[in-house]
Amino acid sequence: MEHMEAPATLNRQVQKMFSDIAPRYDLLNRLLSCGQDRYWRKRAVNRLSPQTGERFLDVATGTGDVALEIIRKVPKGVAQVVGMDFSEKMLELAQQKIDSQGRADAIQLKSGSAENLPFEDNSFDGVTTAFGVRNFSDVNQSLNEIYRVLKPGSRCVILEFALPKNSVLKALYRFYFEFLLPKVGRLISRHPRAYTYLPETVAAFPVRKEFSNLMQQAGLMDVTYQELTFGTVILYTGVKQV
Repeated sequence: MEHMEAPATLNRQVQKMFSDIAPRYDLLNRLLSCGQDRYWRKRAVNRLSPQTGERFLDVATGTGDVALEIIRKVPKGVAQVVGMDFSEKMLELAQQKIDSQGRADAIQLKSGSAENLPFEDNSFDGVTTAFGVRNFSDVNQSLNEIYRVLKPGSRCVILEFALPKNSVLKALYRFYFEFLLPKVGRLISRHPRAYTYLPETVAAFPVRKEFSNLMQQAGLMDVTYQELTFGTVILYTGVKQV
């Protein structure tokens, strides 16, 4: 039974880590990405192409930035977004941000995990997740769940970190990612491990064609990926077959 318990234990540890760093999460995102995180989210939501009257799910919503970007992108801002996260602290901060922007009518927050989405089949006109897939305890099961709740013909859009393919850029990025980023992250977040965990998971996670294959195995069609910011972030897209 040990192999069954390990993912659950890891999931609890990751959940606690994100709750611990939640108060400084947005600041660190802006600082450590040099402001590129806003650009990445805009590109993802543009690919989602949300329309008036549609309903969307943002998995691992964090403090709600993608959910808010979806509503901003929708013509006249008339749509519904469910933002889901396994960290109650993140959801508390997301709610504060949503309330301050007057979008509580359009965005509902829900606690839950990607491995067992609490929604009916064919519920959403689109599903997004930004930098959350690496933290799912079962990536394949999570992709299956995303496929299940998508309506036929609807789109899944995923943002995730990667290492650049260019050898020079890769070396420079690894120096930043594995040496500078953890030091700055520790100093600001006051968490001993959070920003060491990040480069470790990025280095171990399947990217580009490998992750595209996982999306296809879950049933998604027309799977594509696009490199952003010198290949440090990948934008994946897949469609549920009609």
